[in-house]
Amino acid sequence: MKLIVLVKQVPDTGGERALDLTTGRVDREASEPVIDEIVERALEVALGHKDANKGTEVVALSMGPDTTVAALRRALAMGADSAVLVQDDDLRGSDVARTSAVLAAALRRTGFDLVVAGNESTDGRGGMVPAMVAEHLGVPHLTFLNAVEITGNEVAGVRAGDDGTEEVRAPLPAVLSVTERAAEPRYPSFKGIMTAKRKPLEVLTLTDLDGQATASASRTTVVSTSERPPRAAGTKIVDTGTAGAELADFLAAARLI
Repeated sequence: MKLIVLVKQVPDTGGERALDLTTGRVDREASEPVIDEIVERALEVALGHKDANKGTEVVALSMGPDTTVAALRRALAMGADSAVLVQDDDLRGSDVARTSAVLAAALRRTGFDLVVAGNESTDGRGGMVPAMVAEHLGVPHLTFLNAVEITGNEVAGVRAGDDGTEEVRAPLPAVLSVTERAAEPRYPSFKGIMTAKRKPLEVLTLTDLDGQATASASRTTVVSTSERPPRAAGTKIVDTGTAGAELADFLAAARLI
């Protein structure tokens, strides 16, 4: 069985995040780029199945600039067998529509039995790419799964619903996305880190993929970007015995009481 894990590199959630006011895109130089946390959980789902089923192949697939190689090497260190990066200057600033089309084209090239992804990235929070990829490929999709079970010819899972939990299943090939509850990711071992340097990592450009599927430009456009206005100075009340009355007057003036 061939499992493809969709990998995304994002700005470190613990670092500074900023927009490039010129391009309207995320300023990826403002914070250290890292593999997305939810991607590691998706990868763990695939690796867990590989550990229990001999003959399973796990491939990490990503679209991004050359710095994305570091995120793919992390996936390889965790246990993925190989990696594929779609890298092309024409893809800068791609929205979810173009991203999903390009990833689907890459998946047609690599082949797959099951695609595993995180439910949403920590930078965009769109949560749409997995389902859109499935629609491009014409296969079923199971999204926002808290638990996953993969068998020889189908995938099943559990997710939260409006009135409780839902049990869902679909025949393979399929696409699924997982939440942070699906799995606790493993740490790369020293051996894994060393062997990751020797594992195959293929770099593709748009010319290597289906031209018709990847030619369309992004459907969204950033109209304008401006710096966030500074916060207005607050009112400081020092308790000298009349703080309660002063606070009441302040709230009354603001029509909050």
